Amino acid sequence: MASIDLTSDVVALTAALVDIASESLQEQEIADAVEAALQPLRHLEIVRDGHTIVARTSLGRPERVVIAGHLDTVPANDNFPSRLDGDVLFGLGSCDMKGGVAVALLLAASVPDPVRDITYVFYDGEEIAAEHNGLGRLARERPELLAGDFAILMEPSDAGVEAGCQGTMRVDIRTTGERAHSARSWMGSNAIHAIAPVLVTLNGYVAREVEIDGLLYHEGLNAVGISGGVSGNVVPDAAVLTVNYRFAPDRSEADAFQHLQETFEGFDLTITDSAPGALPGLSRPAAAAFVAAVGAEPRPKFGWTDVAQFTQLGVPAVNYGPGNPIYAHKADEQVPVDHLHRVLETLTKWLST
Repeated sequence: MASIDLTSDVVALTAALVDIASESLQEQEIADAVEAALQPLRHLEIVRDGHTIVARTSLGRPERVVIAGHLDTVPANDNFPSRLDGDVLFGLGSCDMKGGVAVALLLAASVPDPVRDITYVFYDGEEIAAEHNGLGRLARERPELLAGDFAILMEPSDAGVEAGCQGTMRVDIRTTGERAHSARSWMGSNAIHAIAPVLVTLNGYVAREVEIDGLLYHEGLNAVGISGGVSGNVVPDAAVLTVNYRFAPDRSEADAFQHLQETFEGFDLTITDSAPGALPGLSRPAAAAFVAAVGAEPRPKFGWTDVAQFTQLGVPAVNYGPGNPIYAHKADEQVPVDHLHRVLETLTKWLST
């Protein structure tokens, strides 16, 4: 059975976590190790839900902060186990997000008397379909465990604050026609050709920009897939174009779909995937204090993260963690040693003063 040492430094702890294989749906060993390491800490109440571990202080503080990080990784890509090379730690999950998990675990162990009550959440199933996401499971089934005034998701953010996140929606746009031999194409109707107006619309689409809490969110609408046709000599009678809409967090999923229906009026749209965005909530006192503690201008989050789970519960949330997200899921996944120390030091000070 794997074990981790919460008296080790943040780099060694990150390496130890990386060296526990935890591909999605295979998180039991790392969850067991995290639970075993936290159990002796008497200032924490430990709750386990599947392979998700929740550890909470109950000190009666006026604010509660939730600090969350996922334990799973994508499949290995010749990048396991960890390797320290100078000032950079390489390895599967080092960036996304075992470096952040290591920081949170050391905070849980080394800050027994924080000025804010803290709920630590170490969860499973983030890298795969939403039905497996441990944070989402808690949000649906045990939302009281995620209650708080502010939340920090330890997503790699280059050791800076990325606030909120975009929503995402994928739709299939379907066209129909009539099959015919391609040598006598005038006797049929080409469904792929019928998609052309949609492509013209996309090519001329001007993405919306909106300022929220002083942050400029930039939307995006793109074709991400196309299919149709049954044979090289048959006029196709059906075609599907898949479009992905990344929308600013001031729009609901219903608003987003309405926008797509208006943009592609007259076409048949089917939602195949959807997730809401997350408002940054930087005006909340805990969020403002945190941004001041980090000491750098917050940035908007382009993309979707689990901060949206907190927004659905009415808890403002930001992304803040070590590592540059461009290295997530790459063969040379890595996290700078400086990021690990800096994020740990910042959070320790914020939770202690």
